[in-house]
Amino acid sequence: MDERVEYEPVSVKEVLGEMKDTAELLIDLAYSSVLFESRDLAEVVLELESETDVLQLQAQMSLVMAGRNPSEAEQLAPIFGIVGAAEKISDAAGDVAKVVLDEVGLPDALRASLPDAVETLARMTVADDSDYAGRTLGGIHLETETGVRVLAVRRDDAWDLDPGQETELRSGDVLVCRGPEEGVADVHRALTGAAIERPAPASSPVADLDRAVETIVLMKNMSELAVDLAYGSVLFDDPDLAREVSELEVEVDALKSRFEAWALRAATAVDDPVAIRGLLHIAASTEVISDAALEISEGVLRGLGSHPVVQAAVEESDEVLVSEAVTAGCDLDGVSIADAAIRTNTGMLVIAVRREAGETPSGTDWILTPPPETTLRAGDTLIAKGTRAGAERLADLTGTDDG
Repeated sequence: MDERVEYEPVSVKEVLGEMKDTAELLIDLAYSSVLFESRDLAEVVLELESETDVLQLQAQMSLVMAGRNPSEAEQLAPIFGIVGAAEKISDAAGDVAKVVLDEVGLPDALRASLPDAVETLARMTVADDSDYAGRTLGGIHLETETGVRVLAVRRDDAWDLDPGQETELRSGDVLVCRGPEEGVADVHRALTGAAIERPAPASSPVADLDRAVETIVLMKNMSELAVDLAYGSVLFDDPDLAREVSELEVEVDALKSRFEAWALRAATAVDDPVAIRGLLHIAASTEVISDAALEISEGVLRGLGSHPVVQAAVEESDEVLVSEAVTAGCDLDGVSIADAAIRTNTGMLVIAVRREAGETPSGTDWILTPPPETTLRAGDTLIAKGTRAGAERLADLTGTDDG
């Protein structure tokens, strides 16, 4: 039986921030559990989904207690929408993970068809005799030495979704890590004392499976981008960003329709059509996530503005979103994202670039998920996500740091 949740005074700002961080991690974990055929990752998704359920109830109770008159009701209404949307994202991620756990039906060769650029995710438990036990992430130099980043750490029943250099690893800690496959394998061996177990790559009778896997990766990336931009629209009270979320939602709907058509055609070419039923579940869940992202930005789209509590929650969450203008003569002016090595030098991921209307490849104000060869220039505005320390380093590069 699920634990009873009773009202207790909580900070809505903190709960919203935690729901945001959890929802974003859930998307990554859920799709990775499918692509890497990992029951371990799928189980982490269900654990975090359960935590989100509790956070949602706590937030709703506090919001009900806060509303006392029509004016406050109008201000609080968008917050209810954001809380509900984060819960929908969590539920959709859980549905994706259940495709793996409940063996709904997936082709056996998904992992063999993964694009080389996709990084590996894995769940690991620190062994008693691990050389890493009792040491901090900074002391191990894990990311610089192996390319592997620790996304989350669970100790007892509590999750740390923002482990930093000072985080000390202890025996029994459960880590979720991401990085190149070889690096993840080395870290798994050092942490657990055992080799990582992966299903052997299999051949598949499904035609164009490579294209299907690429589509799943694209759906994952688009849904993550939609959620990031939605929270960005709230943080910066930016209707233009909110409209980009709306456009992405339309693109995801179209992608889902094409993917479903492919799955139905593929079903006619295999002995057991049920083997690809899980792909249809994934497509449906992706649409739910993009719809939820649109709900997050709904208040901004409808001119209700962004409540200061929500802005503060997004700003103070573990993974921050920042808007930085490229100034003339700064380190990024006239330099491509790849040559500037922004991700390597700052740890920040540039998710969008805004420049003068009509001067982008699409003819809009935004370059979404800009490719590495994108050359930045004075007047561009970067939307990026990462750590607070990374945000400070990015401000140095753009020339906007006051010092």
